[in-house]
Amino acid sequence: MTDDHDTTALGAPDVPPLRVATAGSVDDGKSTLLGRILFDSKALMSDQLAHVEEASRRRGHARTDLALLTDGLRSEREQGITIDVAWRYFATPRRRFVLADAPGHVEYTRNMVTAASQADVALVLVDARAGLLEQTRRHLFIARLLAVPALAVVVNKMDLVGWEHAVFARLRDDVTTYLARLPVPGSPPHVSFFPVSALHGDNVATPSTSMPWFDGPTLVHHLEALTTEGEDDGAPSRFPVQWIVRPNDDARPDYRGLAGRVSSGVLQRGDEVRVFPGTTRSRVRAIETMDGELDRAAAGLSCVVHLEDDVAVSRGDILVPSRSREPAVVTELVADLAWVHRSPSRPGETYLVKHGTREVRARIEEILAHLDVEGGAALPGDAPIALNGLARVKLRLFEALPVDPYAELRATGSFLLVDPQTGATRAAGMARSS
Repeated sequence: MTDDHDTTALGAPDVPPLRVATAGSVDDGKSTLLGRILFDSKALMSDQLAHVEEASRRRGHARTDLALLTDGLRSEREQGITIDVAWRYFATPRRRFVLADAPGHVEYTRNMVTAASQADVALVLVDARAGLLEQTRRHLFIARLLAVPALAVVVNKMDLVGWEHAVFARLRDDVTTYLARLPVPGSPPHVSFFPVSALHGDNVATPSTSMPWFDGPTLVHHLEALTTEGEDDGAPSRFPVQWIVRPNDDARPDYRGLAGRVSSGVLQRGDEVRVFPGTTRSRVRAIETMDGELDRAAAGLSCVVHLEDDVAVSRGDILVPSRSREPAVVTELVADLAWVHRSPSRPGETYLVKHGTREVRARIEEILAHLDVEGGAALPGDAPIALNGLARVKLRLFEALPVDPYAELRATGSFLLVDPQTGATRAAGMARSS
């Protein structure tokens, strides 16, 4: 590794890593932008850079093709496209990042759903020449549907439109108008816009001298400063129980812990908690981790919780402090589905709903509407949901399930529809109302 690309000490350890889902239509320059971010952030090994420089020369390129840094699969390199979600990790002096690079083709929409479902911010590219294309709208719609907290809209290839402010302003207005009319409940995300040239590096990590009319931060600086959902201690607290810990240890015959991961908010020693979907209550006696006991556990922390009382708790239950807003316990649910299976939905078909660590059987009672990406509307209709389709449905659950609105808490408002016979995932779901 060369000195100018040394990343060993990068990334502030006390700042949570930022999860970034990247998306855009074909040929918007997403791979070049990601390569530029990695290059300008000095997040490359010297042999990686040498390999890309050599590959660029073999292809006859006049300059290093930074897109080759992210189109890493052989089939991607051969076709010149991004096929699957690629997870990449890098760091700057201020932050660590996890990039989920989603493909731009319409037939890989389900891959965008995978990337966006875990993202703190969606980075969506728009070609300054082509404007808002169908797939760009699709990615904006999915990011909004999956309640990604922030959007960074990157208007790329500004060098090919003469660095004109009017072009950037028009596309900014187009995106704002489209997002405003989407049929998605909940508060809209925070949206920021950046005029860039990924090829030349303008406004990526370095301010552009070609666009003096833009006085905002660079894209990298903006991403370094964003906060994550895990940093929101004020969110309603949820602790889904993954398993019951009873060690085979004669020295601790009374040991019984509830292992899991705090999905939102904060769990504290002394909290009175209710066990959902039931009505049992107890109090948190201790919070145990590999590093010892803690007084509090924040979102994202895996731990073992000990209650004061030996109450009935099972895998799939959720501990909720009495100080937090409670989830709704429902047997009927309106939800948005992103269909990810080649077989379409069938009337009366039974599925498994996998919600956190809990599984219940369910069926689609009614297809209320299909979500139209191009027009940004919910179109009434009960046609089967096909691969890459988005639809609003009513689900009938065979057992009660504690659920939060997805727009408020993604972890306990999301679920999977699974084929109970094959185990194949049929759809990703977002709870809207009971």
